[in-house]
Amino acid sequence: MNGPFHGSAREARKITLSYPHEILMRVQKPARYTGGEFGSFYKDSYNTRFCLCFPDVYEIGMSWSGMDILYSMLNEESGIYCERAFAPWTDMEAVLRERQLPLTSLETGTPLADFDIIGFSLNHELVYTNVLNILDLAGLPLLAAERGDDCPIICAGGPSVCNPAPMADFIDFFFIGEAEAGFTDIMKKYQKGIKKDDFLRSICDIQGIYVPKFNNSVKKACVADLNTAFLPKSFLVPNLVSTQDRAAVEIFRGCKRGCRFCQAGNIYKPVRERSIDTIESYAKYCLEKTGYDEVTLLSLSTADYSRFPELAERMLSVGDNISLSLPSLRVDAFALNVMRRISGGRKSGLTFAPEAGSQRLRDIIGKNLTEDEIIEGCRLAYRGGWTRIKLYAMLGLPFETDEDVVALAELAEKVANAFFRLPKDERGHGLQINLSASCFVPKPHTPFQFVPQVTQDELRRKQQLVKRSIRSKQIKFSYHSADGSVLEGALARGGTETGRAILAAFKRGARFDSWSELFNYGIWQEAYEEAGLDLEAQALKSFEYTDILPWDNIFAGADKTLLIREMEKARELSQI
Repeated sequence: MNGPFHGSAREARKITLSYPHEILMRVQKPARYTGGEFGSFYKDSYNTRFCLCFPDVYEIGMSWSGMDILYSMLNEESGIYCERAFAPWTDMEAVLRERQLPLTSLETGTPLADFDIIGFSLNHELVYTNVLNILDLAGLPLLAAERGDDCPIICAGGPSVCNPAPMADFIDFFFIGEAEAGFTDIMKKYQKGIKKDDFLRSICDIQGIYVPKFNNSVKKACVADLNTAFLPKSFLVPNLVSTQDRAAVEIFRGCKRGCRFCQAGNIYKPVRERSIDTIESYAKYCLEKTGYDEVTLLSLSTADYSRFPELAERMLSVGDNISLSLPSLRVDAFALNVMRRISGGRKSGLTFAPEAGSQRLRDIIGKNLTEDEIIEGCRLAYRGGWTRIKLYAMLGLPFETDEDVVALAELAEKVANAFFRLPKDERGHGLQINLSASCFVPKPHTPFQFVPQVTQDELRRKQQLVKRSIRSKQIKFSYHSADGSVLEGALARGGTETGRAILAAFKRGARFDSWSELFNYGIWQEAYEEAGLDLEAQALKSFEYTDILPWDNIFAGADKTLLIREMEKARELSQI
């Protein structure tokens, strides 16, 4: 049988069941491991067998927008069969290790070691130990140098590989850029029995390929025209409710805002839009094929679509439940009217992302949003019946002072006061403001890649300073782990030596480091020490403009001279 399976779940499970029932009964969510989803592909004939691995749990991986694209794109090629695997949760890992069973694919229950190529999507740095755990559960050597020609070739892509150095010891090749622009060509180069080095040499002429063994320079692969980019014709419908349980349509790629802290804005350059006709017709197609009754429009900033009013009006005709993300830059009467119509009268939370409390600091980081725009947007929302406001910001930004930190609490207070200053007949009741502060992490390929990260103690002090400065009972303040953010920073800007620490942390039991209930900072401190490195020093280091950075051989969208120029603009603004 070839092609996607469109029968019942029961019929699908006659085709594949990765693990016996007695094993599945011992884990909390067995549906993570059964496969047989509507839209799964099953093939009898193929030349190359590829396993797409997502190094987090099933529900997270199935919400990743790239899953349907890669899965369908590869399976629509007659000679390629793409199957899937996800990081097993701790209960399933324990059972596999106890029974000495390998991690297998969802589609056919095939051990991962039997595939030709295994590919990982690295969407953030805190999944690195999960990659090693998946390789270990597959029975494969962790280091690329120790895997011979009888082992699958291991590759990785995703946003984090714009600095491939920390994972270079474990990965045979990285794909830098957008999968639609050449990833299928890589699979077509593979032949049964080919030696690993011969295969790696054969793909080096494909744009976006970085082979650590060859230490070659790379320019990212990029789709020139989003209207001609691959769009899936079939879709996987998860067995479990995923974190994004709806159909999704990407409307444009890239961002024109130029925030100096934002990695995505740089690595997804340039801005490319899909036509309204394509978006509308594909949204209808997605709803028809998946059975979902809700669709969301994907982009870094939906309301920055050049013909947003027309797009919004057209999308309202697609279905009854259309989810539009409306960032604070475009909170006006039109946007609120659209929200009211798509929500059926329900008033969900309205989100603003000022990123910093003071105008001074917003100018430094390149966030083009004024306090007046925020307050006026809130007034419009209050008059329209919205009473739940979310404010997203960061602490530990470059050039941040205590006055900037206190200004974050003051901004939240002003948002609350704008509600109470309206006449009672012009607003609702039950105001709730959720102020959330993440910890700034300097990332490669951004102007702030050169600056040091703030220490944990300083981050915690800033968090408490905001907390103490809040007076209104309507404001709830939450913040991210300082320890987790410092680890993220150390991994994000690490060199190849960081691989030693990642390996040591895995051997000490590090798993699911982005999950607060499993994250153990002490393990990582010990791992860095064992590797002869200092975790905090790695995160807190600064770079000179003349330094050769671990990712300088990767062109991900922004030239280094441009990043330096933007960094200098930020420095000049900090002195005004």
